[in-house]
Amino acid sequence: MPTDPLTPAGRLPGAFTTPGSSSFVDFLAQHAPDLLPGRRTALPAGDVPAAPHATTIVALTFDGGVVMAGDRRATMGSQIASRDIEKVFPADEYSAVGIAGTAGLAVELVRLFQLELEHYEKIEGTLLSLDGKANRLSTMIRGNLGLAMQGLAVVPLFAGFDLDRGTGRIFSYDVTGGRYEEHQHHSVGSGSVFARGSLKKLWQPGLDADGAVRVAVEALVDAADDDSATGGPDRSRRIFPVVATVTAAGYLRVGQDALGEVVARVAADRDAGHARARGEEDPR
Repeated sequence: MPTDPLTPAGRLPGAFTTPGSSSFVDFLAQHAPDLLPGRRTALPAGDVPAAPHATTIVALTFDGGVVMAGDRRATMGSQIASRDIEKVFPADEYSAVGIAGTAGLAVELVRLFQLELEHYEKIEGTLLSLDGKANRLSTMIRGNLGLAMQGLAVVPLFAGFDLDRGTGRIFSYDVTGGRYEEHQHHSVGSGSVFARGSLKKLWQPGLDADGAVRVAVEALVDAADDDSATGGPDRSRRIFPVVATVTAAGYLRVGQDALGEVVARVAADRDAGHARARGEEDPR
């Protein structure tokens, strides 16, 4: 934020103490627009830099909330740029956001979105509704359209617990900021086609939180099986997907030990299935 020469040393500039919008993004647009991701100077044609890309995110509802999960691989062309990137974050106490697309811009967008929601809560003294949060994220994605058209796209998946309706909800987006509510389950990213097929077969009404976590892990394993940009669970390095539930109790990341047990059960069940297909005895 530029320093106001008329402001006494040690005092906040007047912009910080003048009543205005409860949106932090609007505040930046008015007083420091150069700090917004979408206000960057467009790159010359053909000069888009190689950058790590985040890949597959899944989300599904269960009785009492929603689960969101993301694999840990980031790619840069044909190379693995990172094996342990995190792609699922708490947006606030009752919502989560997962990132797909250009990793650096996506993480920056998530941080700005988190600040946007926190700023609104402090100014208004109440939480923004889940629909309001989804709409704010849509506006922020639209601001990145110029870079998206040059190949630096950010396509998040947003989910949360609706305190008014008492249920989990999922929202997807396109690069223009279009917002779409998804029902039951959804996936974005390079492995999303394979993950969605898995979700269609495994999701069912009446799932509890543990069952939903298992389905999310299964969907990511299926995606990794067919999409080279999606990383499956790495049991030797203990690199597992980031999995979180959002319920009336808030955002909760599934612990490493609990997730390791889920991954082990999924692997054991699949090994048993492969053995039966070969006419061998169940290895369990």
